[in-house]
Amino acid sequence: MSVSKEEVIEFLKNMSVIELSGLVKELEEIFGVSAAAPVAVSAAGPAVAVEAGPPPEEQTEFTLVLTEVGPQKINIIKEVRAIVPGLGLKEAKELVEGAPQNVKEGITKEEAEKFKKQLEALGAKVEIK
Repeated sequence: MSVSKEEVIEFLKNMSVIELSGLVKELEEIFGVSAAAPVAVSAAGPAVAVEAGPPPEEQTEFTLVLTEVGPQKINIIKEVRAIVPGLGLKEAKELVEGAPQNVKEGITKEEAEKFKKQLEALGAKVEIK
């Protein structure tokens, strides 16, 4: 039985962030690869002048990352569920207990800062990337 690329994509769309994270880890282990973006490493040498191009685009989408939970884990789980609509209790608990984890991706800077303050008020440590 053959599965089309579109069917796979549709299946993945219906998975939770936690489930996708686990799937990526399994695929990395099975195929002996890493999903991390490759980083170019250069040997130390003379500095090279780079032509000035257009300024880099300002970042418009941010990711809220829970780095540490803190003492109020239950309240953090409740807050994560409020931040991510549709996230079940089990998924929220797994996300919080699996810190560091991305809580919400593709949000504005204002949203990210608002959510960061809410979580930090409960004792969590949060980063915006």
